[in-house]
Amino acid sequence: MSRVKSVVLAVAALAVSGVVVTAQAQDKKLPYKVVDGYKVDAETMKGFRTWRAAACDRCHGANQEGLVGPSLIASMKTLSKEDFVKTVRDGRLDKGMQSFGTSKQVMDNMDQLYAYLKGRSDGAITRAKVEELQ
Repeated sequence: MSRVKSVVLAVAALAVSGVVVTAQAQDKKLPYKVVDGYKVDAETMKGFRTWRAAACDRCHGANQEGLVGPSLIASMKTLSKEDFVKTVRDGRLDKGMQSFGTSKQVMDNMDQLYAYLKGRSDGAITRAKVEELQ
């Protein structure tokens, strides 16, 4: 078996076991850090608190799976950070989403909110309610 094929098979085996998600979460390029699927860094925790304070679950569901608003688990897979910021800041009034541009908490914690939702969408954060890493 070639070395490349061996590496591919090893990565596939790790992905099935969930180990890759943990390894990805440690990557400095990602906006979040997560351990055990629900323990997150302080900045990502701010994102979760912002999610709760802004009551985003009223439209997007408690688990971000969607209600009257779309599933953020699905849409965060393709939505760029720039489009995320624009959508949250300006809203999508034609689709019923309000603007959060005047919400100090949301605007001050936009990067953190993005990190939390991106972690949920990526599958690194495995449940909606998280705890802060100690």
